[in-house]
Amino acid sequence: MPASPTIHRTVDDLRAAVSAWRREGLRVGMVPTMGALHSGHMELVRAARERADRIIVTIFVNPTQFAPTEDFGAYPRTEASDVAKLAELGVEAVFAPNANEMYPAGYATTVSLAGPAIGLETDFRPHFFSGVATVVSKLLIAGFPDVAMFGEKDYQQLMVVRQMVRDLRLPTEIIGLPTIREADGLALSSRNAYLSPEERQTATTISRAMRQAAELVRAGGSVEAALAEGRAALTEAGFRVDYLVLRNAETLAELANPAIEPRRMLAAAWLGKTRLIDNIAV
Repeated sequence: MPASPTIHRTVDDLRAAVSAWRREGLRVGMVPTMGALHSGHMELVRAARERADRIIVTIFVNPTQFAPTEDFGAYPRTEASDVAKLAELGVEAVFAPNANEMYPAGYATTVSLAGPAIGLETDFRPHFFSGVATVVSKLLIAGFPDVAMFGEKDYQQLMVVRQMVRDLRLPTEIIGLPTIREADGLALSSRNAYLSPEERQTATTISRAMRQAAELVRAGGSVEAALAEGRAALTEAGFRVDYLVLRNAETLAELANPAIEPRRMLAAAWLGKTRLIDNIAV
């Protein structure tokens, strides 16, 4: 039986463990998660192992990134099975604090952002990136890892975290890994568990519509026409589209010259009660 990771519930306990590793001259990697771990998370852990001697996986459903109308209460919490999965990969530590540890009584400090945090997700979830940046900064400061791993599925989030780490001069390298997908193209997400069997079949439309729109753009077609066709395909399949856009892949700014800029297509759409996001390079 593989050894189970040590579970740390407080910042002080985590820092004590990291300090001991540091005294041994070991490199530390971190994989921040909200739990409900799937194979995409496992790939992040494996990638962290290639870059570090000791791995911390954080499991914390962060209340500050959920609006009152969102799914904080329903978000899947599966700590026991998550820890068992991490044991199989030899993870040394899990940081699983409660909300009072991360946001104690009287807590009054948050992180606010501009740049890549403006638009897209914040047009629909204005609270979101302040909550993400605040909790990620706290996690990084709690463990001060050498590297931290994030998936590209949450592409805007990845750009926001990189900007924050640069701006605050945090001593952690942020690594983004390609989106892990099901065989039919659907990006892995803990929220996929919300989909009914019929919705799960329909959900593949989001990646297919994006690929088709990207092919039109790569072939020299009109960007707006390609995006309009993609939005129409999603609407016809039963999605309610928040956005399907093409942006600068490095800044997320609107494209000034699509022919020469690095490009990323990003989408967010509702299928029933489930909001799906995805993105691809173009």
